[in-house]
Order: sequence, then C-alpha cells, then structure tokens
Amino acid sequence: MIKVLIVDDSVVFRKILQEALSRHPRIRVVGSAVNGRDAIRQIPTLRPHLLVLDVEMPEMDGLQTLDEIRRRRFDVGAIMFSTLTSKGADVTLEALSKGAFDFTPKPTGQGAFSESVRRIEKELIPKILAFGESVRKRPAPSGAQRAVSPRTPAPAVKRRPEAKRMAPAAPARPVLRRLMHRPEAVVIGVSTGGPNALNSVIPQLPANFNLPILLVQHMPPVFTTQLARRLNDKSRLEVVEASDRMKIRPGTVYIAPGDYHMVVKEAGGRMIRLNQDPPVNSCRPSVDVLFDSAAEVFGGRVLAVVMTGMGHDGLEGCRKLKAKGATVIVQNRETCVVWGMPRFVEEAGLADRVCPLENITSTILELCGFNRPVTSVAAGR
Repeated sequence: MIKVLIVDDSVVFRKILQEALSRHPRIRVVGSAVNGRDAIRQIPTLRPHLLVLDVEMPEMDGLQTLDEIRRRRFDVGAIMFSTLTSKGADVTLEALSKGAFDFTPKPTGQGAFSESVRRIEKELIPKILAFGESVRKRPAPSGAQRAVSPRTPAPAVKRRPEAKRMAPAAPARPVLRRLMHRPEAVVIGVSTGGPNALNSVIPQLPANFNLPILLVQHMPPVFTTQLARRLNDKSRLEVVEASDRMKIRPGTVYIAPGDYHMVVKEAGGRMIRLNQDPPVNSCRPSVDVLFDSAAEVFGGRVLAVVMTGMGHDGLEGCRKLKAKGATVIVQNRETCVVWGMPRFVEEAGLADRVCPLENITSTILELCGFNRPVTSVAAGR
C-alpha cells in the first residue's frame, strides 16, 4: 500500500486526484494540503510515502517544499503535478534535479470531471506504482529520518567550458560481443529519471565528439524544449529540440519534441522527419520508432543506449539494430530510477554492455573510438 498526500491549492484538482487515486487498491490517499507549508506540517503525523505535489502554490510552492523536505530529511518522495507551460516545465525540471521522482501534466481545458479523473488514472497511477517499486527495492537507510528520494541527483555542470576535453575513462563491463562496426551515430532512449541521467551523460561529452546523437526522452510538448535548453547550457556539444527536415550534423544532440515521433531519413543527405503517427508502446515520441529508422539508414553503424525508464519501449528497436550488427549498451539496475526499459533489453540478451550511470559517457567514447584517458570537467577547472 502506497500512502499519498495530495498537495494542491486548487480544490477542483484535489477532488480530481482524490477520486482517481482512491480507486486503486494499492494506493491510499491519507490526506490533502493546500500548499507546501500545510504539507510540511502534516507529514510527521500522516507519514505518507509520496506527495503528489503541485508546482505553483501560494506561501510555499513545489520547489520550496522539496527544499524543506530535504532540510528536514523527511522520508517521502514527490511526483510533480505540473502545468503545460514554459514556466511550469522549467520549474518541473528543476524539481526533478532536486529529487522529485517524476511528474505528470495537469489536465487542461474544460473537460468533464470524469474525463480528468480518467486521464489521471492513466498517466499518474503507473508512476505512483513505479515509485512504490523503486522504494521497495532500495536498501533501507540508517537512522530515524531519511532522504526524500531514492537517489540524490548528480550536481549540475554550471557553465560551458571552452577547452576541448574528454570525459574520464572509467572501468566498464567487458564487451560481450565483438564490435562489428564503428558507429556513425548514437541513439538514446530514456524515460522516468531521464533528465537527471542525461545531465550526467551529455554534458560530459567532449567538444570534438564528432557523431550525431539522436535522443528520445518520454516527455510532453514544452518540456522537451526546456530540457534541450537546459542541456545545451551545460554541454560542449550543441543540444537542440529537433524540427522537421533538420539536417543531421556531427557533434549535435537532437531531442525528439514532445508528441512527435522522430525518424531518420536518407534524402540527399541524412535528415530528421517528425510525424504524429499513432503512439507506439503508448508513447509518442517512441524509442522504437527512432531505433527502427536508425537501423534502416545507418544499418549496423549505430551505438544504441537504453537508460532508466518504465515499460519496454526500445526493446524491438534494439532487436532490429542488433540484427544489423549494431552495438547496444544499457544502464544497470542499481543506478536506474526505474529499471524497466534497460531490463527488457538486457534480459532479451541484446546488451553488449551493462553500465552504471557514471560509466555510460566513458563507454560511449570508448566504443566510438575515443580511447585516450583524459582530464575530467571538474579536474580541468
């Protein structure tokens, strides 16, 4: 049973959440709060496992609430309930960096109460259950009070360095199969826990990394725009949200925009095409769609990376890439926020490497031909 405290200044949304969450047998709503200050007051008494936490509230907003939870070292997680606006997206990404487990967008428009409840059941409940699984499997911390989230996010890189340095070499699991082709592109699929994981990988790539990187992060519109901006500010490589017919250039990271599948096409040069074909694995953008297209255009000259996330999106795409002779690495169980997408690939026998998050960048560099040990970002400052 996962005990949930609803934190939202809107009485309408508190009712919608109460109605939707109370229907699930593994979720128990233990109370509600009108803002973060009210939630902080109730946590010691109600002892919830998880807050469904609004981003924008009076007196104490979502970010301030996460800061206070950390300061008091309450053992409670948070899933952000966010508006589909640029401000809401930016604050939500900041909340993820502060330890929030995941987020879900608020229903928009003037739809019926029952329709809003249905959307919450579909979008929020799986994330609450995934949070429960992640907490159940983590080692119990010592002491009476523990940290808010399953993992403390890695510190962000604050500025773009000018010098061309490569990430440090790090031990990695030995190659399980011989590398058949030198990669011409890197494709990445990631979901729950992705923004923090990507923040540990993309900014560590050197400025002279000369392959394109195509990336699907399961996120709605606006959020992918903000994610690209944040990663670009921290990285030596250019990071952009992809647009239709954009030519694929070396040393650029392309993030699929929310609600659009991203595919690679060969048309007088390699380019990106976007479409709104039906969701695949209930996802749009879908990792499988990107990986399938990469297999068609690049053949086996692809390095695929599957990182933390719910579900099995990316499994069939990896299967097609492996059939062409491509190389696949996956994030290991211990460092995933949710060991879902990498698990399916690994258990299908498709992974050539299984790496902790901190070794993924160095493994990409090694398999793409960057073999020299080099100075790290931090050490070079």
